[in-house]
Amino acid sequence: MKESTSELRKQIKKCLDKDRYRHTMGVAHTAACLAMRYGEDIEKAFIAGLLHDCAKCIGNEEKYEMCEKYGIELTEAEKNIPSLVHAKLGAYLAEKKYGIEDEDIINSVRTHTTGEPGMSLLQKIIFTADYIEPGRCEAPDLADVRKLAFTDIDMAICRILRDTLDYLKEKGGKVDPKTRETFEFYSGISKK
Repeated sequence: MKESTSELRKQIKKCLDKDRYRHTMGVAHTAACLAMRYGEDIEKAFIAGLLHDCAKCIGNEEKYEMCEKYGIELTEAEKNIPSLVHAKLGAYLAEKKYGIEDEDIINSVRTHTTGEPGMSLLQKIIFTADYIEPGRCEAPDLADVRKLAFTDIDMAICRILRDTLDYLKEKGGKVDPKTRETFEFYSGISKK
């Protein structure tokens, strides 16, 4: 890795708690592996993985205040589901605090939680790596999803979204319409 990536890693470590940093490194390394598999730029994938949760450890109230301060528009779902806000705020911080100019990296941070229809390869990689990184162990059928991620990333995304929607329905959790929209898009692709 370049020195700038090493420096970025140090900066990220300072703003995350121990468990979140461990997860972040798992995502960064998994993203690099998926990038090798699918022919994406490995360093970009690693950097996007490092940054994906850069706003996660900021308190909910402060996240909302920062979004208002920086003019980050939130959807109704984001206003009502605090766990979603870190993605958009993280994308902003990736650019403004960490100096990332690559739009694909910024968009990958922005969409890593809900996904979006028609994601770029890098966005797909970060979305998937966040779910399958080695530290994750509670998701249903995780071993199958991990295998699928390295054989058909669109099918893996569809499966991740289906499992997420099923989990939220079972737990009575709120669903961001973007998650459902993304699921419908990728289920359409996987049926073809």
